[in-house]
Amino acid sequence: MGEIAERIIKDVLTAFYQPFSFALLLAILFMFLSLYAREHGWKEVCRRWWNAFRTESDFRRTFLLAFYTAMILFRTLLNRNMWINPLSEVLGGWGLYNEKGELTTEAIENLILFIPFMIFLLWSFRERLLGEKVRLILTLWQSLKITFLFSLSIEFLQLFLRLGTFQLSDLTYNTLGGLIGGLLYWIGYKLEHRINR
Repeated sequence: MGEIAERIIKDVLTAFYQPFSFALLLAILFMFLSLYAREHGWKEVCRRWWNAFRTESDFRRTFLLAFYTAMILFRTLLNRNMWINPLSEVLGGWGLYNEKGELTTEAIENLILFIPFMIFLLWSFRERLLGEKVRLILTLWQSLKITFLFSLSIEFLQLFLRLGTFQLSDLTYNTLGGLIGGLLYWIGYKLEHRINR
């Protein structure tokens, strides 16, 4: 009987622990929206949001960035099972095959995951991050720095929340993906401005 009670308590606490950070963040964001709606009314909030989405390209860009960032967080943090030892695979995950010889696409997924993120980020906040003149070295440096810090934050959150494992390969592939995204953004920006001349 004691074993059953212990198992039930463990399962219940785990069920609360896993979504805790996401639930807290979602509750905070909802309360901001609720305070604004209390002041202006829900109908007005919805109308303003739709008008901003329809007419403001900056709003649409920021929406795409927020949407994609939420997808990254779901993939890397929020939709994960708890790990007993989050440091069990610190040096793993570099190749296309796992230790059992099975094909795994995790390395490629980690690389690809951050390419659109960096493109959306630079597209949304170009002037703040790159200034008036978009230069290759600055674009690559900002891409490298931002993606590394964001990925490092995710890896440490996985470690501390025990949702996944801390892996240096994830950090490396994510950062490389952000660097590729920055390069692709720079190429697209230069092509667009060459065409518009």
